[in-house]
Amino acid sequence: MPTLKVVNITPVALSGDRTQDAEPSLAVNPEHPELIVATAFTPDPMGGPLAPVYVSTDGGDTWVLRSIVPGGTARLGTGDISVGFASEGGALYAGILNAKASLQDILRMQILRSPDISAAAPMELLVSRDRVDQPWVEAGSVQVNGGTRDRVYVGNNDLGRPPRSAAVDVSGNARTAPAPAGFQRNTIEQRTPSSQDGPPVRTAVHPNGTVYAAFESWADATDGGGDTVNVTFDVVVTRDDDGGVGASAFQDLKDAGDSAIGQRVATGRSERFNAFMGQERLGGDLSIAVDPADAASVWVAWCDRVGGQTGCTLHVRRSTDLGQTWSSDVRTVTDAKNPALAVNTDSLLGLACQQFKQGQWVTSLELTDDAWQTTAERHVLHQASATVPVARFLPYLGDYIRLLTVGRDFYGVFSGNNTPDLANFPEGVTYRRHADFVHHQLLDLDNVTRVPTSIDPFFFHRAA
Repeated sequence: MPTLKVVNITPVALSGDRTQDAEPSLAVNPEHPELIVATAFTPDPMGGPLAPVYVSTDGGDTWVLRSIVPGGTARLGTGDISVGFASEGGALYAGILNAKASLQDILRMQILRSPDISAAAPMELLVSRDRVDQPWVEAGSVQVNGGTRDRVYVGNNDLGRPPRSAAVDVSGNARTAPAPAGFQRNTIEQRTPSSQDGPPVRTAVHPNGTVYAAFESWADATDGGGDTVNVTFDVVVTRDDDGGVGASAFQDLKDAGDSAIGQRVATGRSERFNAFMGQERLGGDLSIAVDPADAASVWVAWCDRVGGQTGCTLHVRRSTDLGQTWSSDVRTVTDAKNPALAVNTDSLLGLACQQFKQGQWVTSLELTDDAWQTTAERHVLHQASATVPVARFLPYLGDYIRLLTVGRDFYGVFSGNNTPDLANFPEGVTYRRHADFVHHQLLDLDNVTRVPTSIDPFFFHRAA
């Protein structure tokens, strides 16, 4: 029978932590799944210039911090960060927004490499480029001329070269090549957006070399008052059949309607970018996943505003012909955000998301092998007040969470209210930081001094 565990990954040594550790990412070493790296907006506890990552060597049961990420600040650690292991060899890759540059209102994307996460050395800088938002890393390994090479994909919203902004930086030999390690920028937006595309650009990599990329093409963006922007957008998926390393990358899928590169999955969707739901800002929710057993089977999820709703609705659709045609919605979730999709080797689809429901943020995992035609396996991982703690900055929980698979197993990470109350964790939970579950109180290292509720990252693992 499948088993599920949920773990608060804050180490016991950080029992006094009270920061807003939001916007998590996760990487699992496919060769050694007990080796896991997680990230969040966590500053170095010693106030140093390197931001930390969380590392587990026992499958997510216990965690330590290793400060190895350049560009950290005392308040935030790093800006946006995502991580990914190569399929072979153990190299870890990261895409970040340098937090020091962010203090000067500069979006500076940097792509980093660590050949061995067990080493204490800072990650090596491979690429640095300004005016780029939300880097998202996927990595894999391929055999070339008798040797193994790492292919690394960094989806990003490249605002430095208008009018097209959705891009994917690709390296066909990221493990051993010296900086910039062969990374090439590929614009995947081939139409002309209103001003820019949405922040998320997501990729899905199949072992046979088929690579999908999804983005939100902004057709119109107008002032919505305050910090909000009224956006009309299309959800677009494009594809590359040769690993994204050729001269004309991500141009193998053309729209059946206008013959332009990139198939429109949904058109004319709307959102109020930077509007609020449960202390969290809205806008830019997107995920894509490909079935490792079938490169033609691909899933996409996004969020938009339906009718006059205050929040947004999550939608899931499927293609079975390499992204050329798409189903109607196979799943919708009202007032939800942060969709995360993954498919295991049994073709079982996982959907994790965070739903604002009855004054709580509810984080759930659903698993289906028939696109929700029958009742899905569903787990409520976490449910807690959306008003506690009070947000210190945005994003509150984060603009994304992450779900991935290794073999038949699902691994994920999310951030949420860390009140130690078993009612908040219907499937159970393990805390390493000191916590009193009887009185619902966090405790400092002395196991006596009370610590206020904050936002922590939580790891989960559904083992087959």
